[in-house]
Amino acid sequence: MHAMNYRITLPADYDMGIIRHRVATRGHLLDDFPGLGAKAYLIRERGVEDSPVNQYAPFYLWNTPQGMNGFLWGPGFQGIVSDFGRPVVEHWTGLGFARGPSFGAVPRAAARKAWPLDPGAEPAAVISAALAELPELAARPGAHSVALAVDPRRWELLRFTLWEQTAPPAPGEERYEVLRLSAPELDTIETGQQW
Repeated sequence: MHAMNYRITLPADYDMGIIRHRVATRGHLLDDFPGLGAKAYLIRERGVEDSPVNQYAPFYLWNTPQGMNGFLWGPGFQGIVSDFGRPVVEHWTGLGFARGPSFGAVPRAAARKAWPLDPGAEPAAVISAALAELPELAARPGAHSVALAVDPRRWELLRFTLWEQTAPPAPGEERYEVLRLSAPELDTIETGQQW
């Protein structure tokens, strides 16, 4: 599993209806994309749920690097580049995935938390501790699924949670509205530790 996210921050007075229309009319194009576990079409709106910005921030869980590369170097991502410029694409190696009690529901909210590993910490110990929390985090009422990933270049952990309804506020998390979930291979993402 590979996680990928790009966050396009838009002007404060941007009409987020434009993004909603974009997702409503184009979102289905990835519903059968090979190698894609799931794409959550995420937005944050300035002033809604304490968001300081308007933002379009698609988040992906890839089952294969071929799928991810096929998207990045194909027409799908070129549409983003053409409309918004080339955003920074963050990506992480998957560490673990867990399904929650609302896995069969359509998620409407998401939470993203990224945090650096302490420079003096042993990476394997920190990752093991974060992985041990996954089942409990995923078991919370309303949780759809939880993914944990790491960027070893920056030594940053990322936890991404999909929720059936509103994402409960938690320290250090960014909360998003999920406009759509394309999930052609979500059922095939391995649960538990990814090695």
